Amino acid sequence: APAQQAEAPAAPPPPAMAAVIAAARPLRAGNLLGPDDLSRLELPPGSIPAGARPDTPAERTELIGAMLRHSMEAGQPLRAGEDVIRPGDRGFLAAVLAPGMRAVSIGVDAVTGTAGLIWPGDRVDLLLSQALDAQSLPATRRVAGETVLADLRVVAIDQRLVQGAVNLDNATGGDRGNRTVTLEVTPAQAERVAVANRLGRLALTVRAALPEPQALPGVPPRPPLTWSGDVSAALQDPGNQTGTILRLFQGPAKAEEIRF
Repeated sequence: APAQQAEAPAAPPPPAMAAVIAAARPLRAGNLLGPDDLSRLELPPGSIPAGARPDTPAERTELIGAMLRHSMEAGQPLRAGEDVIRPGDRGFLAAVLAPGMRAVSIGVDAVTGTAGLIWPGDRVDLLLSQALDAQSLPATRRVAGETVLADLRVVAIDQRLVQGAVNLDNATGGDRGNRTVTLEVTPAQAERVAVANRLGRLALTVRAALPEPQALPGVPPRPPLTWSGDVSAALQDPGNQTGTILRLFQGPAKAEEIRF
C-alpha cells in the first residue's frame, strides 16, 4: 500500500488581543472628550502601553468629559492619568476654564436640558422664560421668553460631572430627571445667570459645531421679546383680553375708552 502522506502541522492560533480605548481622530490639547472622540484599538497584551484603559462601557463613561492634557494622534491609546484630567479629579474645573473665566452651574430638567443630548465642550445659548405676575397685563403679555446669553461653553454635566453616567444611574433605578449643567462664563455673565435663575425657568439650546458668521460669545444683541401672544393664537381671542380699561369723559356727550 502506498505510504500515507504526513499531515501538515496545524497553524498556530492567532495571538490573543486586548482592546484599549484610543483617540478616534487627532485631538488638540484642552479638548473635552465626547463619545465620538473615543475608539477601540486591539493590541497584543505585551504591546499595551502602561496606563492604557481597557475598552469597557464603564471606562468610556469615566473618560467622557475629560480634558486632554496634550495633543494626541488618531489611534493613540488614552491613559487616564497621563493624558487626561477627568471630571471629578481635583483641579479639573480650574484646568478647564480659560484665564479670567468662571464656572457657574444651573439646574435643568430633561426638557430644558435638551433631553440629555448636551455634552461637555458643546456651545449653547441660555434662554429664560418667565411669567409676569401682573393682572393688569393682557393674556398675550403675561409670559415672555428671551435669550439671556449666547455661545457659552459647557464644561461639565451633573454633580459627578460626567454626562454619560445617566446610563449607570438608570440601570440602578436612579432618578436623573433633574440635571446640573456647568457653564464657562465671564464674571459679569455669572451675575446675569444668577439673576435669570431667580426670574424664571432656564433652558439651553445647542449651537452648531461650526462657528456662525459674525457670531460673538456673550450677551446677544437685544432681540425682540417673544410673548405668549406670539406663540398661541388662542390668546389673541378678544375674550381673553382682560387688560385694564380706562374711560375718559369729556362732557356728558363724549366718552373715550382706552385699553391697556
